[in-house]
Amino acid sequence: MFALHAGFSARRLILWGEVSGNTPLRRTKSGVHPNDAGPRYLLETLAAIGVRVAHSGIATMEVSLPSVRGAPLASSPLIAEPPAGGEPKIALWKVTTAALEPAAALELLCLCADKELLHAATIAGIDLTYWVTAMRFAAALAARQQFLPDLVSENGRFHARWRAAYIGRDNDRRSALAAAMPPAARALTPQIAAETLLDDFVDTLIDELIRASSPSKQLSGAAVHDRWLTALHAPAGVLTGSEAELHALHLQVREWQRPIAIAANAPYRLCFRLEEPKPDAMETWRVRYLFQARNDPSLLVPAETVWNAKAAKSRLLSQAGFQPREHLLFSLGQASGICPRIEESLKSPAPAGYEFDATGAHDFLNAKAIGLEEAGFGVMLPAWWSRKGTKARLSASAHVKSPFQKGGGLSLTTLLDFQWQLSIGGENITLAELRALAAMKAPLVQFRGQWVQLNANEIQTALEFWKKKGTGQTTAREVLQMALGAAELPGPLEFSGVTAEGWVGDLIGKLQGHTPFTETPPPDGLLATLRPYQIRGYSWLAFLKEWGLGACLADDMGLGKTIQTLSLIQRDWSVASGAPVLLLCPTSVIGNWQREAARFTPQLPVMVHHGLGRMRGGSFVDLARQHAIVLSSYALLHRDFEHLKEVSWGGIVLDEAQNIKNPETKQATAARALTADYRIALTGTPVENNVGDLWSIMDFLNPGFLGTRAEFKRNFFLPIQSENNAAASAALKQRTGPFILRRLKTDQSIISDLPQKLEMKVFCTLTKEQASLYAAVVDESLKKIESSEGIQRKGVVLATLARLKQICNHPAQFLGDNSPLPGRSGKLSRLTEMLEEAISVGDRVLIFSQFSEMGEMLRLHLQETFGREALFLHGGVPKKKRDHMVERFQDEPDGPPLFILSLKAGGTGLNLTRANHVFHFDRWWNPAVENQATDRAFRIGQKKNVQVHKFVCAGTLEERIDEMIEQKTKVAAGVLGAGESWLTELSTTQLKNLFALQKTAVAE
Repeated sequence: MFALHAGFSARRLILWGEVSGNTPLRRTKSGVHPNDAGPRYLLETLAAIGVRVAHSGIATMEVSLPSVRGAPLASSPLIAEPPAGGEPKIALWKVTTAALEPAAALELLCLCADKELLHAATIAGIDLTYWVTAMRFAAALAARQQFLPDLVSENGRFHARWRAAYIGRDNDRRSALAAAMPPAARALTPQIAAETLLDDFVDTLIDELIRASSPSKQLSGAAVHDRWLTALHAPAGVLTGSEAELHALHLQVREWQRPIAIAANAPYRLCFRLEEPKPDAMETWRVRYLFQARNDPSLLVPAETVWNAKAAKSRLLSQAGFQPREHLLFSLGQASGICPRIEESLKSPAPAGYEFDATGAHDFLNAKAIGLEEAGFGVMLPAWWSRKGTKARLSASAHVKSPFQKGGGLSLTTLLDFQWQLSIGGENITLAELRALAAMKAPLVQFRGQWVQLNANEIQTALEFWKKKGTGQTTAREVLQMALGAAELPGPLEFSGVTAEGWVGDLIGKLQGHTPFTETPPPDGLLATLRPYQIRGYSWLAFLKEWGLGACLADDMGLGKTIQTLSLIQRDWSVASGAPVLLLCPTSVIGNWQREAARFTPQLPVMVHHGLGRMRGGSFVDLARQHAIVLSSYALLHRDFEHLKEVSWGGIVLDEAQNIKNPETKQATAARALTADYRIALTGTPVENNVGDLWSIMDFLNPGFLGTRAEFKRNFFLPIQSENNAAASAALKQRTGPFILRRLKTDQSIISDLPQKLEMKVFCTLTKEQASLYAAVVDESLKKIESSEGIQRKGVVLATLARLKQICNHPAQFLGDNSPLPGRSGKLSRLTEMLEEAISVGDRVLIFSQFSEMGEMLRLHLQETFGREALFLHGGVPKKKRDHMVERFQDEPDGPPLFILSLKAGGTGLNLTRANHVFHFDRWWNPAVENQATDRAFRIGQKKNVQVHKFVCAGTLEERIDEMIEQKTKVAAGVLGAGESWLTELSTTQLKNLFALQKTAVAE
């Protein structure tokens, strides 16, 4: 594991790294950090992340770290366990560092944004995460143009630099950010104060951003000021000239900046309040000058009070070193450069404001107010004004007539009559009234007591729109899209919704949640009792299917997405055996679907389209039509697309639908190209990385509802991801909400419906490597079994069981060669998928294995995959450390979410009620022992519902032994007290059947 850290010094971001103690790079020389990465490892890691550093940037520096007993404390338990005992003291350690120039630092910090795991087995330290936050602050200042040109002396030379200008609340933000700086961010520079270090960092990034965004300029003048302006745009920024003239310019720049510094620190700031006309003077607007207290924005002092000599000396204004009248006059002088009317008002002896007409008010609202606010002045506008203009806007709504009730073949393709209605602030407006407003030729007008901003172009656009599209016809699907916010109107016209009658209005009301949809009774033939929330989910699927609308069932893991989907398919099949449903899922869960269908809906004929012997061409089409469900994998979706598209599918179901989150992949493209009567997506993580994941899933379910990919990026992805735009988030939720049903285990209404303990089998497949090893061991072992007897035969059988279980776990466990883990085990792949979903919702997990070596492999793999610490308790852990592990897992709010336990060491005597998931990675085949392990979480004190996942490799001895236990045969009766020894009594023929590898075991 590698932790990347960062400090800042001399305009450089200084990187250093810690490597976990099990690497060969461990250095123990006195004064050298024992987990120092070393030059080569640091460079290789940075290159893997995407950052190139020249060897010349590598150096050795001292870092101040808390240390105990001559050893530095690791930044994370992922790197090293903290040493026992002793009070931490600050000590100096030498570390290898890499210095990044500002441009490279920006690139790295952008790569690190919103990521805890930077690369495989590489995590961001808390100090590096802090600099990412500081970068965002610097970028925000630069975007608002809050920076000033400066001249600074560095190493005996003068440099032209850009630096931040902190105005108003930005001073508070700077102070808060400096106070939040973690000590680790100053570990390389402990002598520099946090606020000074932050200022240097922000100024450096702003300087880099401004230079990068503007081309170099060479002014023709030879004066020092011309050379200064040229240097401000030059890459290095070095200013040449005599020391005397450069020193004089330096003093001039400081004097020029002084008023800004004074204004930034004054207890009051100048504020402008726009006051609308009084009833007896309808054309007269007024801007009033006020002082606004910085520490209490609600405290306002009129300019008249400030000019009054007696009042200016009051306790309110006469604060130490503050000259109110001088400050007011100085502030008005600054503001006059933005608003010429302010300059005119300064001709009066005691300026307190100025007056103008509606045109002037419109100009102030749309232009001057923004400029004044950006310059740091206070601006107070009427409540009816918003960033987009007057709240009462000219808008259009669609009124749909649907006199018929649902039935008679009506669907979303049915043509409907509709008409457009224009309104202002919710008040309908006639064509004559609109023309009358146009005749007033004023940018701000009052309409029925409301101030409205209208211009000639906006009114003309509305008139033309009304003439062209006043009435017409459209499909019910288009009406539905408009009702969910997808309508696009010309120019500045806003869309205010759809009003509809009859069945269309009823449908829109149900989709928007205003009226409930009818719950559907569970189907005949379903061998299960649906819980209330499952009935709602199944009924919701049936409701959307009835209208040909796609549905994303995004219930939390363990809430029963499978049984809700099977209930829908059973309902349709029991009514009329129609077209088959294509169900696509990861290879690792095909077996799960097959068994769940056999368990809950045994009447449904299920066909598995998988493996080398699968049907193709006309034979596949004929066979598929005879089944209710055709199970296949994402791996075959693109490969067998030509065969799959020939079937008229009743429905397409995508399980683990996040597999198509990338719309450019072949499987996502193929999924969208298949035709079916309805479509369903099942996923516990509809948004896995960012909102961009939604487009591909929604475009599969309901093509066009989110627009093209480019439109989605423009309207939703960029505003939400880059700007955290609340309006865009609300609009996206409005469009997608009706088609996504998301329930969490933490919902009170759901918790009351769940059992206290939910057990499920997780059937996994073998990789080809696992299958090859498995077959070789079976062949070799059966020969030994046939040629041995007695104690020797029992030993061979038990050894074979252990070896086969190791292969089912992972080839690396069987081979013992420390080879890479990813992509080689069906069990490990499935565990990783399920843990990703559990961790994303804040769940905590216990993972049991009977093999200590497998537990250690899991610990390393999961830490590298998720960048989160995983605890591992086995027989060799001392009691004190064992108790500390339990305490951390149980009591620390941000403690490790994963706890791996060997079955013998952790199966009894522990209270781990913080966990709500229990994974049995490999089986002990003794229900009593497994239940004891499960009871570490499912016991008194547990406030959550516990989900137990028992992993079984399909088509192997694991599945057949599990079947024997489930069927409670005479052989299995001995399992409760005999562990695995009963298997040694089976005949050679029985063992051959037990060990045999079936075709369904291998993933394609």
